[in-house]
Amino acid sequence: MPSHSASPDHETSALLDTHNTRNTHTFSDGIAHEGESGRSGFHIRHFMAVSFRSSSYISQLVNFLWPIVPVAIILSLTTQAHLWIFATSYAAMVPAANLLGFAGQEFARKTPKVAGILIETTFGSIVEIILFLVLIAKHRTGEGNGDEGNMIPIIQAAILGSILTNLLLCLGMCFFAGGIRKHSSNQKFHAIVSEVGSGLLLVAAFGLSIPSAFYSALKTETVKAGSKHHEKFTSGKLHHDILNISRTTSVVLIVAFALYLIYCCTSAHSLFDEVIEQDEHADLDHAEDMKKPKLTMTEALIAVTISIALIIVLLVILVDRIEHVVHAGVPDQFLGLILLPLVEKAAEHLTAIDEAWDGVMNVAIYHCLGPSIQTALLNAPIVVLAGWVLAKPMDLNFEIFMIGLLVLSILVVGNFLRDQESNWLEGALLVIVYVVIAIASWYYPNPDQATSNALGPGV
Repeated sequence: MPSHSASPDHETSALLDTHNTRNTHTFSDGIAHEGESGRSGFHIRHFMAVSFRSSSYISQLVNFLWPIVPVAIILSLTTQAHLWIFATSYAAMVPAANLLGFAGQEFARKTPKVAGILIETTFGSIVEIILFLVLIAKHRTGEGNGDEGNMIPIIQAAILGSILTNLLLCLGMCFFAGGIRKHSSNQKFHAIVSEVGSGLLLVAAFGLSIPSAFYSALKTETVKAGSKHHEKFTSGKLHHDILNISRTTSVVLIVAFALYLIYCCTSAHSLFDEVIEQDEHADLDHAEDMKKPKLTMTEALIAVTISIALIIVLLVILVDRIEHVVHAGVPDQFLGLILLPLVEKAAEHLTAIDEAWDGVMNVAIYHCLGPSIQTALLNAPIVVLAGWVLAKPMDLNFEIFMIGLLVLSILVVGNFLRDQESNWLEGALLVIVYVVIAIASWYYPNPDQATSNALGPGV
């Protein structure tokens, strides 16, 4: 563990303490403190101008995609061009998610530091939760793996794909962006980032892999119903046990996520405490960011409401066309593992890469590890429990190939985080690993052709 030079009072102080002893800016020097806008209520011109400017130059460029949003909605209502509708709704998700990410960031800045980081991460996961819930709601039971209406393989791939996208693509781009801007020296971050992040991800991978390991170990031991030997251990019973294990494990993982939140909010040496201490003066564009006009609390809440409404509409349109995309030749696993996570994580990735470019590496790395932890410990269990409520057989019995990718990726990332330094080469290597996974997932057969976790009849 790293050494700490904080005073005894600091050692025992709660992270959510609202008393801030650091020097703050006021409007007297022309700079608003943190998220203060200096206004109240809702002002349409200011709202549009600030929202379009967004949090960074890249995010501002994304806002030029807004005209695609009405095009996607109109096409879905007036035509049967399913591939075009999927393509436009897919692209339209990017500015909608970007608005949600920016609004969440503005909202978070108006709260205490640690609570703000937690809130910002939660807003970033809203798109993912909505996507999973829409997919499980669209699933039709009794269809069998790979048949029309079976969304479970896509959901399972999307769960793991979300984690892999954050760990490999987003973190790799952060290392690369930070390394390019400071190419003469390595980017440094606190050891607590790798210790807490890697540890939680390994625990999450263990929890997610147990149902798959259980199934793979026993699937050859099942017998047909009515057999004289071991008649109780049929294929149906094995699948029923997998469902029970997945649902119970989901509850346990949610408890683990709650413990993680408690740790972050109360321990003086938590991840957030270290991030705040090390990064509060590291932002190369901090003064410029402080001078930017900001949304009021009312405007931030309105932006969140508008973006969530649009995201729900666009995701319903997108999910309705998934079967047509699969029939057009896009594999299930590639769709779930690569395409869907890319669009639903777009806003988080832009934020993290911008922070890495500004030299705020601890916060940038957390924006990669935090959502991965939340996906594994909260979002995935939520969709399993939602399937339970809806009487749909959503479980955590992932393809062994996918579980292998997850564990190997966590080990690779943990190895890169271990030395508490990063450079552009490590970032490029992580992106290359992600590209290799994308290539392999394109050739992975659909569940109706070959699978390691096929659902039995009658489940």
